[in-house]
Amino acid sequence: MSQRKHPIYTQYHALQDITVQDIRDMFRVFSRYYEYTSMEQFVSDLSRKTGAFIVRRKTDHAIVGFSTLGIYDLDVDGKKVKGFFSGDTIIESEYWGSRAINFEFVKRVVIEAFKHPFTRQYWFLISKGYKTFLLLTRNFPNYYPHPENENPEMKRITETYCDTLFPGFLNREKMVLDFGDGYNCLKSDATPITPELRRQADIAFFEQMNPEWERGCELPCLAEVGLASMFRVILPQVAKLVLKPALKPLGAIARRLLGRGKATAEPVQAAVNG
Repeated sequence: MSQRKHPIYTQYHALQDITVQDIRDMFRVFSRYYEYTSMEQFVSDLSRKTGAFIVRRKTDHAIVGFSTLGIYDLDVDGKKVKGFFSGDTIIESEYWGSRAINFEFVKRVVIEAFKHPFTRQYWFLISKGYKTFLLLTRNFPNYYPHPENENPEMKRITETYCDTLFPGFLNREKMVLDFGDGYNCLKSDATPITPELRRQADIAFFEQMNPEWERGCELPCLAEVGLASMFRVILPQVAKLVLKPALKPLGAIARRLLGRGKATAEPVQAAVNG
């Protein structure tokens, strides 16, 4: 029987509000899942961000995950674009599948969208593991790279943010960021792509686009995150939160019916008939 997960919560912290102890604890989690890491490089990367979403256990407030965030204004072919760049992101394995960071990220993006309603907004991310890529494919309708839509405009925006944030590292032919050997990469047992996982179309597509992900190559990605897009992401989540508690009593009745058969169904039917 699996152990019950400790409850967690997420808060966004501006860069200047992240303490030295927070940075040490964040690096401790990061280095547990990534090869070729160093505190010096970790701090250098963090210093170029705007802040971070930090995930903590409620019981002792220990850091169990985080995602760094940079907010940038770019000019793409004479048009202003606001980009939200997700940097280093990790959460302890017992919380994999949690949406702890998602809600706070959406909230931050919506706040910025209301501040600048006429500026196009995009989520920039680079993915060396399939789990990050799935955040894109399974939450946003308009994203790049896409298996069925080349979208040259989104590709151009992707090239621009790569040239701005990582000058000289974008391989335009393969559309991957190659930082060379020794760049931090996921440990081999962290998120392997098994034959079973390859049967999922979006995971297979990720590996097709970034075949050297195990070496640390990053797949640059982009998603449209304007207000309309974000509400398409938010509404299904709100529906789940509202409907799940309402359906729980019906689920309990169904389980009793399935578990006890006709002996259970008769008194339930009698109660319904009054």
